[in-house]
Amino acid sequence: MKIAHPSRRVFTVALALCALIGASVGTCSSHAAPPDATLAQLTAAIDSQAKALESSSGMKRGFAAFTAEYKLPQGSVRYSDYRIARLVYEATRDAGFWGMHWAITNKPPNSDLIWRQWSSASNPSYAKETATAECDELSALYAFIAGRAGVHNIGLFWPYPNHTVAVWTLHPSANSYVRVVVPTSQIFLTQADDFGTNTFNPWTQKSIYEYTRRDVPDTFQLPKPLFDFFVSQLSKYGGASDAVLQKIRYMRSAVFRAEWAPEEAARAALAFRANLASAAAEDDAALKHFVQDMRSPALPH
Repeated sequence: MKIAHPSRRVFTVALALCALIGASVGTCSSHAAPPDATLAQLTAAIDSQAKALESSSGMKRGFAAFTAEYKLPQGSVRYSDYRIARLVYEATRDAGFWGMHWAITNKPPNSDLIWRQWSSASNPSYAKETATAECDELSALYAFIAGRAGVHNIGLFWPYPNHTVAVWTLHPSANSYVRVVVPTSQIFLTQADDFGTNTFNPWTQKSIYEYTRRDVPDTFQLPKPLFDFFVSQLSKYGGASDAVLQKIRYMRSAVFRAEWAPEEAARAALAFRANLASAAAEDDAALKHFVQDMRSPALPH
């Protein structure tokens, strides 16, 4: 027997109730909850946005700096992999543009509880976190989503017994390995530390195994407003430079920690933008978006 999708059953019940009270189908359907979106749809959206951002200045400059830092020969790492690795990093890290917030939780090193929080986050805000998690959960979330989006060899690294980051292992040649630290929070780090920081030496851990745990299935459902928020944020911020995204992350973090009101963050972003000697179009747009987000923190329904 074929069973109707839960959201379809809810919609059908809503229409039946409308009929009982004499309302029109058109009137009721406009108030019915939108259908949820799946993890598979989210990873497809990440891939699509990464492709759309391939010519952005932030993505291109980031890749050039990345390959130069690690002395990677041309063709030894795929630009398509880097685009996704960077985009997911900027989205999922503490105070990144998907609204994650770091706090001590003492939970296992997986992202299960993040997805549980997201499953009920149907009213996201630019000035509020979408979920709260500790460093090991954030690192697992990054590794899991990047892996589902097609980037492999990302695992967890413990630079200290009480701290976790992600590491992306590359194989630029048959007999060489490169370990790239992906700090999903700024714990023990400064504003100068970003994707690929060398503050933590990943070779102090003998083995880093790819994170292959399926924290949630591809059919896992996210509230449609949260899904739309995630996709919009990828487009708005993904093409900006590393430096500008790092600055925005610190300003967003101050709002999440209630150190600044959203308007204070907006004014700080305007001041930062005014002092930039020259800014790429993507950087200028990202700062404008941040100001708009802070001044209108509630998303339209």
